[in-house]
Amino acid sequence: MTDIASVWSALGGDPALLARVSAVERPGVLPARLPVRDLARACVGACALAAAELGARRAGDGEVPAVRVDDGAVATAFVSERHLLVGGRAPESFAPLSRFWRTADGWLRTHANYPHHRARLLAALGVADDPDAVARALAERSAREVEETVYAAGGLAVALRTPGEWAAHGQAAALRSRPLVELTRLDASPARVLTRVGRDPLLPAAGLRVLDLTRVIAGPVATRTLALLGADVLRVDAPWLPELPDQHADTGFGKRSALLDLGSDRDLFEELLTTADVVVTGYRPGALDRFGLTPRAIAARRPGVVVAELSAWGAYGPWDGRRGFDSLVQVATGIAAVEGTEGRPGALPAQALDHGTGYLLAAGVLRALTGQTDEGGSRLVRVALARTAAWLLEGAALLPEGPQRPPEEARRLPEGAGQPAQDAGRPAQDAGWPAEDAGRPAQQAGRPAQQAGRPAEDAGRPAEGTGRRPEEARRPPQRAERLPGEAGRLPEGAGQSAEGNRQSAEGAGAGVGGPGAWLAEADGPLGRVRYVLPPVTFAGGPRDWARPPGSWGADPARWA
Repeated sequence: MTDIASVWSALGGDPALLARVSAVERPGVLPARLPVRDLARACVGACALAAAELGARRAGDGEVPAVRVDDGAVATAFVSERHLLVGGRAPESFAPLSRFWRTADGWLRTHANYPHHRARLLAALGVADDPDAVARALAERSAREVEETVYAAGGLAVALRTPGEWAAHGQAAALRSRPLVELTRLDASPARVLTRVGRDPLLPAAGLRVLDLTRVIAGPVATRTLALLGADVLRVDAPWLPELPDQHADTGFGKRSALLDLGSDRDLFEELLTTADVVVTGYRPGALDRFGLTPRAIAARRPGVVVAELSAWGAYGPWDGRRGFDSLVQVATGIAAVEGTEGRPGALPAQALDHGTGYLLAAGVLRALTGQTDEGGSRLVRVALARTAAWLLEGAALLPEGPQRPPEEARRLPEGAGQPAQDAGRPAQDAGWPAEDAGRPAQQAGRPAQQAGRPAEDAGRPAEGTGRRPEEARRPPQRAERLPGEAGRLPEGAGQSAEGNRQSAEGAGAGVGGPGAWLAEADGPLGRVRYVLPPVTFAGGPRDWARPPGSWGADPARWA
């Protein structure tokens, strides 16, 4: 089941703590055939509960703070990159060669956002940097033959498969034997002793050092969440690996960013490594082994560390060493086939595998830290986009027949050619919200924040006379409210800070159907930035990051 209870169980959490979680359900957000909204709520809710649990431990309190998960906040956060504005400019999500293509026998999706990946794709196909030339070349070739040719050249291309075809693949078989979140104890190092923290706000990760060796979305979302919770997060990249500035900005809140060559700057890197509490890696399995960065090697040099690993396809199986991105995992695992229509493959309404897996990884780190206070031991936390995809597809199998679950003929791709689904340019307003509300402008979206990241003074005031309709939770003990279409007043303490960081929909001028309630602005090194507020909240916890993002690689390689 794609619910909080199943994630919490995978994390080894105490089931009794689920009573501390409630949810505001908004059925119209993140519309899809697959249960994307449930997955998103579960990942964020479990992460928030793990944060609240660790926070209670560090504050010396017996009771874990209440957690409230709002589908609106979650849906907006899962498309945060589409709401980002840097100096009034919206980023471009996908490059022209990152899309679906018709092949001689089916469909293929490529990923070429990074210049080196684009160059390898073109070299493998033997064509110029022109979409028409790429389309002509692919139309004459087999999708799976191109998949292997491009992979051999170091590029990224994945053939479209149905869920059944993926289930028969060796990589799917390797993942089936693995849990959603792998939690492993690496040694018998002593129990972790954490200092006491205060409650203004309660920061569960305060004073902890996180060495961030991740890129793209999922890993940076995890470390961005740890930064929200008080950790000193230092992201380290190789100077020669290009980064997309807007992508870095969206996931760079609360962190600092430095550049290091692991060859020539090895002494400095080792100093950081041996003083880190958490090391998070997001490279292909085995890519960092030559630097002595296997989990056990790290634990040998830093006993008591938490090592968190993220990959696209998993650390086992025939595809364990392959590069991958959310969009490609959707295509390989059959998600794009399920979401397709009229002979064309489709896509989820968000890069939900990236965002969901990022919150799962952060939750795993938080639970590992809590476990260390009881039993010690260096810990390994491991997640994979493809494993999250399998969980999403499993959740679909449990849905009742009806409007939420299309009949099998709608899931299969009909025979015949069609034009590729162009999802790259999907506007932010409709990315996670019902179509009837997609065009509503957020009247206060551009209003300057009174303080960095803090929405306008009246933003948190709910609409008067609104119709909240509480119902019983579908999955006890999680409590839920459904807000089907009107601006709903949130109860006191339901994800709102005294300053109004958690705006009501009425205050943002967008109603419950728009994302304005969860947007804020801040001034920083990049200029004025509009961004999405964090969806991970609990009573007494932080409502916003302590610092806006800076430029990639602009900080010194040292702890704060």
